[in-house]
Amino acid sequence: MSQKTVLLVEDEDNIALALTHLIGRAGYKLRREASGNAALAALREETPDLVVLDVMLPERSGYEICEIIRRDPDLAAIKVLMITAGGGDVERRKGLAVGADAFMTKPFASADLTARITELLEGGGDD
Repeated sequence: MSQKTVLLVEDEDNIALALTHLIGRAGYKLRREASGNAALAALREETPDLVVLDVMLPERSGYEICEIIRRDPDLAAIKVLMITAGGGDVERRKGLAVGADAFMTKPFASADLTARITELLEGGGDD
């Protein structure tokens, strides 16, 4: 079985560094982009198995990126885990409404994030 790939879309370097370490340690191949447009370009170059997508991004929001993924037949099967620092119930509902498979609010425990990523990549994700 080939190694699962994750596209991390996070514009804050400190958070991206921590997430890169966690995702890599879990055994997944990782690519990181820091803006909405760069994320879309990366999706066209190499289709990942999962996108870990921040809501607040330069150029395009995570919500827009998620909607684009869900509307594109070539991308629609990609799992999407949205993350946000401003996470209230409204953000969560909006994320799930635009097609996210799961939604997490920062800060979160690293074990929770790793478990959620594994769950999404190995099957499941109905949150």
